[in-house]
Amino acid sequence: MMNKTTLVQHLQHQEKKFLGATGEFTSMMNEIVVAAKIISLEVNKAGIGGHILGVTGNVNVHGEEVQKLDEFANSTFLNILSKSGTVCAITSEEMADPVIIPKENTGKYIFMMDPLDGSSNIDVNVSIGTIFSIYRKKSAGDSVSDEDLLQKGEDQVAGGYIIYGSSTMFIYSSGSGVHGFTLDPALGEFFLSHPDLKIPTHGNTYSVNEGNVCFWEDRQINLVNYFKEVDEKTNRPYRGRYIGSMVSDFHRTLLKGGIFMYPIDKKNPKGKLRFAFEAGPMAFIVENAGGRASTGKERILDIIPSDIHQCVPLYIGSRFDVETAEGFLKD
Repeated sequence: MMNKTTLVQHLQHQEKKFLGATGEFTSMMNEIVVAAKIISLEVNKAGIGGHILGVTGNVNVHGEEVQKLDEFANSTFLNILSKSGTVCAITSEEMADPVIIPKENTGKYIFMMDPLDGSSNIDVNVSIGTIFSIYRKKSAGDSVSDEDLLQKGEDQVAGGYIIYGSSTMFIYSSGSGVHGFTLDPALGEFFLSHPDLKIPTHGNTYSVNEGNVCFWEDRQINLVNYFKEVDEKTNRPYRGRYIGSMVSDFHRTLLKGGIFMYPIDKKNPKGKLRFAFEAGPMAFIVENAGGRASTGKERILDIIPSDIHQCVPLYIGSRFDVETAEGFLKD
């Protein structure tokens, strides 16, 4: 490992490329790394202690049962980032309202997170993860306004996710490529393992919850049936792969190619995935890796949300496959 680049070293090297960089972004990312290590440790020992498994009895703003690890992850990021002096506001899938940082400890960034994606899989030892997005404060003055909290997806400073699985990985982009780091548990350090990730232009897997097929529109049904047809020229039929944890499904898609889909349906006519906490940051990552992210009709990063918890449909992955989906879904 002595010849490997650490995540901290990588961040410092990237920072030197930007004239006038103050170090605040690197400092904030270091705090995210600390939180990720704490959560990774707790996830890895969850099955031993038992006290961290199961539900809290509470329901979040989306009407979903809150898992104990959800609450732990949310509190960990909130406590660490709010004291870092780098952020002015923190929003979370688990909180109805943003947390505004007091003036004496404020910074210039807005941190948005899904603290523990895939929490329904916690108790069955399936990979789960954290998704985060970072924006720069736009408004003048000390207050945080909708101008800061409801920014266009393309305006992200950085997006990333941490996957807690057979190994813990930290993947992020700040607009100049996508880079992956793997945690060495013996040293407690993230090392660069996947430099400059590029998603294949054309994959041969599709990822979607086909248990919802009875609620889908005909166009979505036709799209999935197309992926199942035999056609050697277009490398079909595609293989079906679905874990039910977006971080895991997206991570496989990013490395192997293909398409992940969470369409609108009769239960969720506006989509189910949150723009700020899931679709936006993953779209930022995939585009910086050469892929594409769409609602089926609109580029995800062109969206300006009207609410912190706004939901959208999502088609994300290899450029060819997402464009194929858009062809089926257009009006």
